[in-house]
Amino acid sequence: MQLHNDENMRVDRVHRPAPVGTNGIRKTPGPGPAARIKVPDFLEEPTDEACFLTRGDFSIRLNASSRLRSEVGALIKRMYSWRGYETENLVVSSHNPNRLTLEATMGRRVVGTLTLGLDSEEGLCADELYFDEINEFRREGRKLCELTKLAVDPQYSSKEILASLFHLAHIYGHKIHKATDLFIEVNPRHAGFYRRMLGLEQIGEERPCRRVQAPAVLMHLELDYVNAQISSLADSCRSSERSLYPYFFSKHEEKDLARKLERHNS
Repeated sequence: MQLHNDENMRVDRVHRPAPVGTNGIRKTPGPGPAARIKVPDFLEEPTDEACFLTRGDFSIRLNASSRLRSEVGALIKRMYSWRGYETENLVVSSHNPNRLTLEATMGRRVVGTLTLGLDSEEGLCADELYFDEINEFRREGRKLCELTKLAVDPQYSSKEILASLFHLAHIYGHKIHKATDLFIEVNPRHAGFYRRMLGLEQIGEERPCRRVQAPAVLMHLELDYVNAQISSLADSCRSSERSLYPYFFSKHEEKDLARKLERHNS
């Protein structure tokens, strides 16, 4: 399944938590960077066990509830149809043990999602168009995974949300399931975004994707490269860096999140 994204996606914004008063309610901040997203009081995040991570003004859940799955499906279809993609075959499943869906929320609003798929007897979604290219890695004994169904509401998109989704997917695929290589199918006009932001490289020529009725290219990333970028850039938020890696979690946070994901996976 192709990933949705946009060269013009507003990923330069950074979410920072608002000050908290003695009554536990976030105070409305004074004049500050125009980039900060303010969430109305009625959307304040409730405390619940389904919330896996809270960072700034947003939270991440792991395919938590039927209500959120419905909203995730609606977000994906809205973002894909907006780009003119076919959405009839876009399904968010809660029952496939080889698929992990992450949901980013602000208050009770779903603002982003992606799904990590692990290679299995069923193969990967990208095998439909690029079986030969992907199978070369299987022959070398590599362990594979893929990202699908990425959608972020452009009103709320930021580097922190995208980085959190990608880093959690990396932890689940690489740290827990020992995947060595990641694949994605993207529209050719979005390939530059993934090259700059994450270091992916195109390894498959442009082909028509029947699932979304749009062109696709195959991109690949060695997950050891991600480890190296995390070690040198994570949690630095360097303004000179155009990639997402400075917005990834620190090594300490990564270990803590890996333990949480392992408990979820057991």
